[in-house]
Amino acid sequence: MTLVELKAALHAGPVVVTFTKADGTERTMRCTLQEGVVVPHEKKTERVKEAKENLVAVWDLEKSAWRSFKFDAIKTVALV
Repeated sequence: MTLVELKAALHAGPVVVTFTKADGTERTMRCTLQEGVVVPHEKKTERVKEAKENLVAVWDLEKSAWRSFKFDAIKTVALV
């Protein structure tokens, strides 16, 4: 699955992604980018972060919070 295909699936509905975290542990996350489900990101500082094209920001449906992971750290993707 390409990054473009993953983002399209996330916008369509929930996706279960298993990936390796930066500390080396594995995590499975049920997430989405579906409009009406995600909470808009609230900017708390004036700091501007440079966008990283390998980083995927998603809404974690179980933690009700924004989370991110590296695209190349993905092990499996399952459409729900």
